[in-house]
Amino acid sequence: MSTDARREKLREHVQSSGFAALGELVSTLGVSESTVRRDLEILEDAGLARRTHGGVYWTGQTDTLGVFRSRKDDAWPRKQAIGRLADTLVDDGDTILLDGGSTVYELARQIVHRRLQVVTNSLPVAHLLSTSDSIDLVMIGGCVRGRTSVTIGPMADSQLAGVNVAKTFLSVAGITERGFFNSDMMLVESEKAMIAAADQTIVLADHTKFGKVSLSQICGLQDVNRVVTDDGLDSQWKPWLESSGVELLLASTDVSSTPPSTSISELNSASST
Repeated sequence: MSTDARREKLREHVQSSGFAALGELVSTLGVSESTVRRDLEILEDAGLARRTHGGVYWTGQTDTLGVFRSRKDDAWPRKQAIGRLADTLVDDGDTILLDGGSTVYELARQIVHRRLQVVTNSLPVAHLLSTSDSIDLVMIGGCVRGRTSVTIGPMADSQLAGVNVAKTFLSVAGITERGFFNSDMMLVESEKAMIAAADQTIVLADHTKFGKVSLSQICGLQDVNRVVTDDGLDSQWKPWLESSGVELLLASTDVSSTPPSTSISELNSASST
């Protein structure tokens, strides 16, 4: 079997299984453990899997849930960086709520191996996390919005009203000095319920969402605790967020740079020295 054929077989096996043990892959492919580890490293670098102790989780696209096929556009590296930084805000044992945005999905890919309780209204997020034996998953019901594969409507809002979480992570379509916006009015009602359910609300949005207004307002700037965006953000937005009491975290899109993120306090400290 050629190297390309072996790696394609490995990819197909992990994708169809959701999780595959290392020994299982060695047996299936008939190669050494070191070869499998190298192939898994390539699969992980491609954003399709996440290695963990003893095996690997599939974190890429599925045949049945292709709502994020557009992830591999120019914004994808920014969303990945934001997802990695957002992962550092989650503590082991947390109960968190994830909405159905593509940037929040990148956070879901990071936490698939962690010990958490996750509430979501997103079919892709639920499908991804259902492969994990460390995630206690709660799926919100309701009407399924086909374009985004999220559940919304009165049933979803009623269930969300009975939920309590430490942190809610939201994606948004626009951010201005007036607050946060999305284009779907029914989804916005569910997102308001998500904010009400949480001790902290954290918005994940790449820098292109700043300065944009969409159809319906979710909340004001002061109603969110943190915003995680990428380092392409124009500096004019920092004082807007800071004056509203919002902590700003910037994810580095330069993989060779350290540290990987910068907070408002670090920015202010650097500018005064």
